[in-house]
Amino acid sequence: SPEGCVVYSDRKVPYLALRPLLMDFVLSMPRGATVIYPKDSAAIISVADIFPGARVLEAGAGSGALSCSLLRAIGPNGRLFSFERREDFAEIAAANVLKFFGETQSTWSLTTGDLVESLPESEAAAGVDREVLDMLAPWECIDAVASVLIPGGVLVVYVATTTQMSTVVEALREHGEFTEPVTTETLVRSWHVEGLAVRPDHRMIGHTGFLVQTRRMAPGIAAPPRRRRPAKG
Repeated sequence: SPEGCVVYSDRKVPYLALRPLLMDFVLSMPRGATVIYPKDSAAIISVADIFPGARVLEAGAGSGALSCSLLRAIGPNGRLFSFERREDFAEIAAANVLKFFGETQSTWSLTTGDLVESLPESEAAAGVDREVLDMLAPWECIDAVASVLIPGGVLVVYVATTTQMSTVVEALREHGEFTEPVTTETLVRSWHVEGLAVRPDHRMIGHTGFLVQTRRMAPGIAAPPRRRRPAKG
């Protein structure tokens, strides 16, 4: 039967037969680390401006959810360099990527080890267009990732808490060779629609994490000073 048919169980219960979307796969995939949920993966692809043919650095790989989205976005001519400190997480990520795509991805390399120590010896050391960090302490890696990001390249950092957000933003400012960081979060709410009875659902997908986005300045060029509005009164 073609996709999109209705099939019945032995108890005559109808089921709609459709192949799972990437978001369906992510929500049911085996996990080691907590996954980046589809709403945030979609925002990362947009905010980081991931494009076909891009060379992208990802750290850490976690369970491979974001890796799947990035591999789709860069296409057959791009390169994704993923780093994961924990070997058990790396194994889960590799298995999930293989299961989703059904074959080994020639555009993907997965390195197990500390990012700062592993980066200089990796293919990513030749330079990348985009970087996505999902780490407990991403501020510790700012110098390392800055060294391989091309001028004008985009860095996006995913963090879960306001404390992490504040620390990484101040670290980027202190580094001096990134543009002023922009921080966002994505909230998703579905709607109930029955004729003219239209209302938002009572439950929504609220906070899962923050995205901090910035761009690399040219070597030796400092970002212009921030402009602050004077306080009233």
